[in-house]
Amino acid sequence: MARPLTLLRSAAVLPLALLAGCDMVVMNPMGDVALQQRNLVIFATALMLLIVIPVIALVGIFAWKYRASNQDAAYDPDWDHSTALELVIWSAPLLIVICLGAVTWTGTHLLDPYRPIERIAKHRPVASGVKPLEVQVVALDWKWLFIYPEYGFATVNELAAPVDRPIRFRLTSSSVMNAFYVPTLAGMIYTMPSMETKLHAVINKQGDYAGFSANYSGAGFSGMRFRFYGMDDRGFADWVARNKAGQGALNRATYLQLEKPSEKVPVMRFASADPGLFDAVVNQCVRPGTTCMNQMMRRDAGDPAAMKTMPGMAAKPQPHSPLTGGDAGEAPPKNPRDIQQRSNASPSNPTTM
Repeated sequence: MARPLTLLRSAAVLPLALLAGCDMVVMNPMGDVALQQRNLVIFATALMLLIVIPVIALVGIFAWKYRASNQDAAYDPDWDHSTALELVIWSAPLLIVICLGAVTWTGTHLLDPYRPIERIAKHRPVASGVKPLEVQVVALDWKWLFIYPEYGFATVNELAAPVDRPIRFRLTSSSVMNAFYVPTLAGMIYTMPSMETKLHAVINKQGDYAGFSANYSGAGFSGMRFRFYGMDDRGFADWVARNKAGQGALNRATYLQLEKPSEKVPVMRFASADPGLFDAVVNQCVRPGTTCMNQMMRRDAGDPAAMKTMPGMAAKPQPHSPLTGGDAGEAPPKNPRDIQQRSNASPSNPTTM
C-alpha cells in the first residue's frame, strides 16, 4: 500500500514543481483594469467550481459506494426518476449560469477597452480636469513603436507612464495583425493595419513590467518584447527629458527605414516625432505621393473637400453619366438614336466583341 501512496504523492507534487518557475503575472496585477479583470476570472472560476467540485466528488463517492464488492449498497434496478433530484440537478446550474452571465455582461461593458476609465483604483475616481496620457502604438515587424504626441518624442521597445494617471492608447499595425499585451496593466488588444484600436488603462504601482506581442506575426515574433515602466511624476519627467535630449528625429523617411523587418531590436529613442505620422500609418500613406485611405473614402463618397487635397483630382466630383438619357419610369424615346450611349457604339453601327 505504501508504494501506491508514494506514486500518488509524486504525481501530485510533479505539476507543482513544474509550475514553481512560472510567474503568475495575470494573478498579480499592478493596474486597476488588470485587477478588475483578475477578480472577474477568480469569481467566474469559483462560481463554476460550485458545480465541478461536487460532481467530481460524487463520481468518486458513487464509484466507491456502489462497487461490486459492497454487498450492503441498495440495489433498485427499477428506479428511473426523482423530482427532488431533477430539481437540484437543473436548478443549481441554471442559477450559476444566470449569475455568471450577469457578472460577465456587466464586466464586459465596464472593462470595454474603448471606454475611458472612471477610476484609478477602488474608491478613487479620476479627478476632474485630469488629462489622460496619450500613447500612439505601432506594431512593426518585429518591434514596437511608441509615440508620445503630448511631448513630441518617440521610443522603440520602451514604454513608460506615471503612476495613477489614466493612459489612452491608440494602436495600429504596419503590416499584419498583432496583439499588444502588458499583463500587469490591462488585457490584450489587437492591432490591425489600416485600422485604429483603443485601450484605456492605469498603472497603480511603480515597477518594471514585461510587455510583448500575444499574436504570432512571423519569424521575429518571439523577440517582439518591450519593457513598461511605472514611474512617479518626477521619475516620468526625468524619463521624458532623457528622451527629448536625444539626437534622432522620427519623420516619414526615418519611419520607412524603421518599418523594415528586423529582429531583437534594442531600445531606440527619437527626440522628435512627426505629429501626423501615426494618422499616416493608419491610413497607409506614409510614402510620398500615396493617397490616404480616409481621403480616398471621402472621395468615393463625393466629398469635394477631400478631392482638393488629392493630387490629380478635380475640385468637384464628376457627375456619373447615366446608362441612357431618360429616367426610370419615363416613356421610351421614339427614335433609338436619341438615347445617350456611354460607348461609341450606336444602334446603326453596333460594336462587335
